[in-house]
Amino acid sequence: MKIETLPLASSTPPPSGRRWRKPRIALLALLAIALAGGGWYAMKGKGAPPPAAAAGKKADKPTVFELARNDVVTVEARELALRLPLSGSLAPLAQATVKSKVSGVVLATTVREGMNVAAGQVIARLIDNDARARVAQQAALLKEASARLAMANKNEANSQALLKQNYISQNSFDTTRNSVELAQAAVDAARAQLDLARIALNDTVIRAPLAGVVSKRYVQAGEKLSPDSPVMAIVDLQHLTLDAQVPASDIPRVQVGQDVRFKVDGFDGRAFSGKVARINPTTEPGSRSMLVYISVDNTDQLLRAGMFAKGDITTRKSTPRPLVPLAALRKDGARDVVYRVEGGKVVAQPVELGMRNLDEGMAEVVAGVEAGAVLLAVPLDGVKPGSAVKLAKKG
Repeated sequence: MKIETLPLASSTPPPSGRRWRKPRIALLALLAIALAGGGWYAMKGKGAPPPAAAAGKKADKPTVFELARNDVVTVEARELALRLPLSGSLAPLAQATVKSKVSGVVLATTVREGMNVAAGQVIARLIDNDARARVAQQAALLKEASARLAMANKNEANSQALLKQNYISQNSFDTTRNSVELAQAAVDAARAQLDLARIALNDTVIRAPLAGVVSKRYVQAGEKLSPDSPVMAIVDLQHLTLDAQVPASDIPRVQVGQDVRFKVDGFDGRAFSGKVARINPTTEPGSRSMLVYISVDNTDQLLRAGMFAKGDITTRKSTPRPLVPLAALRKDGARDVVYRVEGGKVVAQPVELGMRNLDEGMAEVVAGVEAGAVLLAVPLDGVKPGSAVKLAKKG
């Protein structure tokens, strides 16, 4: 009997269903990546740029800075002046207190405070009865002295004739001649007294010594005056002086003839002008300042004595040249430069500066830019030479 041996069964168990799940998941992931890649190529075919290309294109686009109107300034050519501030009070250049030269009672006054008077105009009269009487008295004395002089001259003539005939001595003739001289002296004295009496009579009419405005009336009709009694005060308002105090340290900058501009309260900001006329050589007591006298032409008589004024002296003035703001200046090493806007670009322009005015915040340009150039008025973050800029449109 043939016995066949059958193959033994494998000892390795058959694979279960769980062992095939991981390969399936991996296949699904690869399929998803393939589908996504196909979609990206499809989008590329329709014109959508890849992210790297879009970023490169955005980086190549230049930045343009938009400038406001107050960010730029147009250069103008004009004078630049250095000024020294001052203040003081206005005073009349000429004023007078009219006094009586003779004693007497006031008959009348013809003007009052605030009235204009001309030089030589009658402003008051005194009762002149006594003065007229003295004139008449002195006239009579002069007439008497003249008569005695005439008699003395006749006696001299007779004595001279007798002397020639030797009827009288030389001493007698000399005595007669001396009488003539004494009579002549008496006539001269009487004439002088008459002149004084006439002057006293004329002084009973009081006149204005200068043209101006009456600022004070001291007397009324009926008051008794003595010599040197004040009658009227008159000021000349057509020519005033501004007495201004200037620190002694600034006096070297002040010179006679310099222009002065000032303002006075109550005139709505109107500016008045004058010129430096004199400089006091000594400082004021209790201060370190010196008085500067400024001549002011006040033909229209708008200004009044005693008004307070504030202004400045033009101590130095340049010729008309381009001016730039100090805020627009920059330093490039040792050079002064400005940023000029030209053709939509910012250009660094070296400049040579002259006089500077810190009060106005302006500097004179000797060379580098001309009038009409457009500059950056102030420093701007990020804006530098080569930057593209454009001006904002007027709204």
